[in-house]
Amino acid sequence: MSDRFAPDAVPRDNRRMPNPERLSGLDTSFLHLENDGAHMHVAGVLVFEGEAPHYDDLARMIESRLHLVPRYRQRLAFVPLGQGRPVWVDDPHFNIAYHLRHAALPSPGTDYELRALAGRLFAQELDRAKPLWELSLVEGLENNRFALISKTHHALVDGVSGVDITSILFDTQPEPVPVAPPDRPWIPRPVPTSSQLLGDALVERATVPGEVARGLRAVVRRPKKVLGAVSEGLAGVGATLWAGLADTAPASPFNVPIGPHRRYTWAEASLDDIKITKNALGGTVNDVVLAAVSLAIGRFLKGRGEEIAGKELRAMVPVSVRADVDQGALGNRVAAIWAPLPVGVEDPVETLAIVSKAMGNLKESGQAVGAQVLTELTDFAPPTIMSQAARLSARQRFFNLVVTNVPGPQIPLYLLGRKMLCFYPVVPIAQNQALGIAIMSYDGHLYFGMLSDYDALPDLEALRGDLEWAIAALRGAAGPKRPAKRNGRAPASAAKAAHAAVTPAS
Repeated sequence: MSDRFAPDAVPRDNRRMPNPERLSGLDTSFLHLENDGAHMHVAGVLVFEGEAPHYDDLARMIESRLHLVPRYRQRLAFVPLGQGRPVWVDDPHFNIAYHLRHAALPSPGTDYELRALAGRLFAQELDRAKPLWELSLVEGLENNRFALISKTHHALVDGVSGVDITSILFDTQPEPVPVAPPDRPWIPRPVPTSSQLLGDALVERATVPGEVARGLRAVVRRPKKVLGAVSEGLAGVGATLWAGLADTAPASPFNVPIGPHRRYTWAEASLDDIKITKNALGGTVNDVVLAAVSLAIGRFLKGRGEEIAGKELRAMVPVSVRADVDQGALGNRVAAIWAPLPVGVEDPVETLAIVSKAMGNLKESGQAVGAQVLTELTDFAPPTIMSQAARLSARQRFFNLVVTNVPGPQIPLYLLGRKMLCFYPVVPIAQNQALGIAIMSYDGHLYFGMLSDYDALPDLEALRGDLEWAIAALRGAAGPKRPAKRNGRAPASAAKAAHAAVTPAS
């Protein structure tokens, strides 16, 4: 890894593309989903040790590195009459002071107050007339700490691209590493006129048949290879459609109309404990995470007096389909699978076994491949169809909540010499989706961030406690040692002993 935490694939100057870059169909869908208080920004709360840097010092540092992510000085330009997807254009009025905010917590500045501030900030829409990101420097956090609260629109970046505004801020050592300046000062390109935007969109649409013809020639020249890929993709599409559209997800307190306000809370776990659990009981790190979420939600619903016996919810789990060549690129390269959450099962070992088996079956079914194909097909859909599809998906209950797990760096990172202690992530919630759970791994820990509608889940802190209990219950079931695995599973005797060691919660 280089001394700085920024992917090498990011351009290190401000070279201009000859034409504006158009959003993909998937990126555009996040714009269509944003309405009536549902804001589609990914976000995070980053906590650091030490005294907060001076605002001006932080602003200068960010500006000195913005040439590493040119998209962060660009805004959206919309095609007239909806005749094409929006394009990214340089913002001629870019001002770092608009994007870097400054706040302070009232003394004593507890984590609870930081979460309340984060909830208020996450409830606010990003201005589409400006580059779609914000950072808030938060001072006054107790125990000699400060925080950054970041917001970036999902149309700009996905959770695993590795290139967002936070990735250019950090160093891998306490002493800040100088960044090479751009080859020349940044000068914004002229913003296209409405007629230029419309003309470019119509020309691009007219050239699509040429792309199709080239594809047909490829089929003729390499039929076996192409047909094999198509067959695999169509099989996956069938699995995806059947899993996602054949029936709706069951009713739950999480699937209600949402308002404009948000609550936010978090929990954390040792990554070593999660690995011990999966080594002892089987499955993967992601399986253990989903099992913990399932156990927590089951306990939460039971605490509300709901009947959970035999109940199974459905989580939408984003998966990265970003190829190695795409590493360091902005935009979204994600698909999704529908993962069952057996919330009616209260035993930790049994819950993990069910989740692990189900996730293995989903991988074999090709659901992720099918979702990727559907994602790519959105690039050919007219904007009006994309808009209607986005609204339809918001109305239908295809899943109960989003659970996303993003791998992060396993080494300490530093901001102007201050060590980052925690990274609590955020996944946005959509209409009729009142809860989203995001997980980020960083420096030996897993950080769980839970965002909810303010009115739908006034007891969100109770879910936080249930999640902490679930993580501890799974770790307790794993026992004190790490049994050797056979074919990815713990020895039967170890699994049996772990099962016997756990008493389901009442």
